[in-house]
Amino acid sequence: MDLRHVRTFVTVAEIGTVSKAAERLHVAQPALSRQIANLEDELGLKLFDRVGRRLMLTSEGERLLNDCRGLLNYARAVGEQAQVLRRGDVGVLRVSASPHLIEGIFPDFLRHYAARYPNVQVRLVDVAAGGEALTMLERGEIHLVQTIVRAIAPDEQRFASHPLAPMQMLAACHPKLKLGTDGSVEIGRLASYPLLQATPDFAMRRNFDAACRLAGFTPNNVLESRAPHALLAMAEAGHGVAIIPSALRIHRYRVRVLRVTYRGKALEEPLAVLSDKRRPLPGYAKVFCDMLAEHVRKGFPLPRA
Repeated sequence: MDLRHVRTFVTVAEIGTVSKAAERLHVAQPALSRQIANLEDELGLKLFDRVGRRLMLTSEGERLLNDCRGLLNYARAVGEQAQVLRRGDVGVLRVSASPHLIEGIFPDFLRHYAARYPNVQVRLVDVAAGGEALTMLERGEIHLVQTIVRAIAPDEQRFASHPLAPMQMLAACHPKLKLGTDGSVEIGRLASYPLLQATPDFAMRRNFDAACRLAGFTPNNVLESRAPHALLAMAEAGHGVAIIPSALRIHRYRVRVLRVTYRGKALEEPLAVLSDKRRPLPGYAKVFCDMLAEHVRKGFPLPRA
């Protein structure tokens, strides 16, 4: 149904004459009459009776008038909403992120983001980085995926990448444990200690194990858990050394925290936010990536014990 025809019908019904309706709508009288005739043909109903120089609504036209007014009002509301959306400050943003960043970075970050975009609702999804998250991104179920850079192939062409500051591997232990110097511990020094680690589905855990192999030992894992605070609680009680990412909040625990190094170089994991190139991001999503990158850059120094 052509909204121009509907608007013509409502205008003629309100004014009562073709000539005055044509003046208001800035169309020629013959064109306006054709629009009315086309609408009557489409609906299969006669909408007006001619009484002298005036057009009077038929009973069918009267019953349709309020519906047509509602249709025009709804179309106007859709247009206004489209204008708001084009400004890029209203909408829903679905983001997949690791539990470490959700717990360590997003609580403060989302408060800053909401101050700038109060009408954008961010919905977080806790999905392990890798195939499942990328599949959800391709299906359009989420807009952005926070992941480690090495989770995607170097020649991957489907996704746009927005880099984040790298996340470091840290060792947390009881304050009295003599471990490391100058805030760091060489990974080989951990060979003789019981270790508290995340489960193997976490990319940083797999990369830590790979670094252990390079250092020539197999880690002695006494606990594997998806709950990072379980690792910290056990380390605080002296049951081992927890291997944690630098994004994790540790202020509630009395532990020593050291950077894990290999041959003197800190072990770290480059991060990125991915989006699907086939779906243009709204303006507020692009700003989300930029603000998150800045927030992560400031939030990833070695946390205080």
